Amino acid sequence: MIFKDRIDAGKQLADKLEEFKDNKDVVLLALPRGGIILAYEVAKKINAPIDIVVPRKIGAPGNEEFAIGAITESGEGIFDDDIINSYGISKEYIDQKVAEEKKEAERRLKVYRGKKKAINLKDKTVILIDDGIATGNTIFAAIKSVKSKSPKKIIVAVPVLPPDTIGPVEKVVDELIYIDAPPMFGAIGRFYEFFGQTRDEEVVEIMKKV
Repeated sequence: MIFKDRIDAGKQLADKLEEFKDNKDVVLLALPRGGIILAYEVAKKINAPIDIVVPRKIGAPGNEEFAIGAITESGEGIFDDDIINSYGISKEYIDQKVAEEKKEAERRLKVYRGKKKAINLKDKTVILIDDGIATGNTIFAAIKSVKSKSPKKIIVAVPVLPPDTIGPVEKVVDELIYIDAPPMFGAIGRFYEFFGQTRDEEVVEIMKKV
């Protein structure tokens, strides 16, 4: 399945989440930048508040797009030890990248939320939304962040993900909702006609509306 853009994917994902419409216990938690556009489309359809969670991917030396792990907003790491060992990636490199990405997570939270306070997730049904899952590193870091805030239930909702990620995600959340899980996955952008970079300004604009 190919989505026109993130708005189209968000509208289709919203159709899958209609059962949560007008449920006062539901909070949509977007992974910015791209996930916020989908979350906004879902929010309009099911009438739910939006907040953000900002895990950060840790890329390999010389290839930032190749994830070796991810960190939560507070800097807790989730790493692929097999990749790290096979590539001989040093602890010094990882420590440096964790410090850099923790700082970037803090910057994004401050810029995106502005003066808004974080929504209290205790005893809430939290629906984590992103524009897709590739390796799963960032979504697992996001799940770890949310679990520390004592929600009643955690649901992951994405338009697309690889088949071999379904089981691992389902093991750590209450429910996984998705539209397509095509084999021979590759990159998330393959499943969008337009998959341009979402700008900080777009995220801020949406956060002002919700």
